[in-house]
Amino acid sequence: AASDVYKRQYIEFEERNLIMELLERFLNYVKIDTMSDDTTGLTPSTNKQYVLANKLHDELEALGLTALVNDKCTVYATLKANKEGMDKIGLLAHMDTIPEVSGTNVKPQVIENYTGGIIKLGNGEVLDPNQFEALKKEIGHTIVTTSGDTVLGCDDKGGIAVIMTVLEEIIKENLPHGEIHVAFTPDEEIGTGILSFDTDLFPVDYAYTIDGEEYEEFSYENFNASSATVKIKGFEIHPGAAKGKMINAAKVAMEFASLLPQAECPEYTDGYDGFNHLTEIKGNTSEATMHYILRNHDSSKLKKQKQDFVNAYSFINKKYGEGTCILDITDSYRNMREIIDNDMRSVNKALKAYHEEGIDVKVVPTRGGTDGARLTFMGICTPNIGTGGYNCHGIHEYADITEMAKICLLYTSPSPRDRQKS
Repeated sequence: AASDVYKRQYIEFEERNLIMELLERFLNYVKIDTMSDDTTGLTPSTNKQYVLANKLHDELEALGLTALVNDKCTVYATLKANKEGMDKIGLLAHMDTIPEVSGTNVKPQVIENYTGGIIKLGNGEVLDPNQFEALKKEIGHTIVTTSGDTVLGCDDKGGIAVIMTVLEEIIKENLPHGEIHVAFTPDEEIGTGILSFDTDLFPVDYAYTIDGEEYEEFSYENFNASSATVKIKGFEIHPGAAKGKMINAAKVAMEFASLLPQAECPEYTDGYDGFNHLTEIKGNTSEATMHYILRNHDSSKLKKQKQDFVNAYSFINKKYGEGTCILDITDSYRNMREIIDNDMRSVNKALKAYHEEGIDVKVVPTRGGTDGARLTFMGICTPNIGTGGYNCHGIHEYADITEMAKICLLYTSPSPRDRQKS
């Protein structure tokens, strides 16, 4: 019993040191503006992502890794093995933040030893545990919030901070390891950065993205994803003479939306439920445009969702005349599980590490997509490990640094528990 207490104290001390290291890194990273922009058609979509890329390059080189930043703003680095016969493992995180909510002039707020209750952010915004229930389990933890007017950027600078801290710990403690490859990618939030990924610079047996979500969550399946653009062409005429003639494009757009299954909106779904999400609508009497994303873990069910769009398109054109509705559906990425099921090394290795660290892992389907999904279809199985980031993609985002420290312990094998035994 005394030995168990000593081990717990040792681990807690290790976590406290990691918390300080992580916090310093994380605060430095989130203050760098790396918003991506889905309108430029470029990779990287914004040159400011190079600021963080170059900083990470220099930090990796200072740790002793061989690193480079290529012309697509992807950072690649290698830590040579110090033990033979071990797997070559890759670690990835993305540098950009979403284009929809500002990531400029981020002012992180640090709360050490959170005691519970409402957290004031600024601009009248708050984090209320009654609304954001995950806060109820953060008592005693070090957390970082926004100032109420930007994203925080834990998605995915939390993953970057974890990877950099893990590398430093492995090197500092001279832990036995195989060859480790690291990559930090641009434009994950708009789905384009990984398209130019050079797998020749990432010669691994398998890899992991460290990206968002609760630290206990592990995912090796994600949505199959498509997008749809719906354009409505109306017939505009003076409203005083409109009877039997006007086709109000804005109203027809609403009618199109009403023809889709209303229970398949994201606000009514969870778990393995798919959804159709209207991300943007704009228009007037003469023309209107709607943008949707379609998601489902089951590819056959996604096919049915796409057919619902085709059916609505056909109905509108039959009712108002051919050419009233134009529909374009594009497939984006697929569920990585269909590949990983054939090679479970990455899954088994991760679950073993969770077990050894005493983390009650939750294997869940991620309700989104990561660079790992596309990388898996490039030939590198890449499931996802959470970081302790919550409420991502909004001003209520926060990071649990204490949970991030626990994730670091997951990677630094042998664990502090095993080092104490030896």
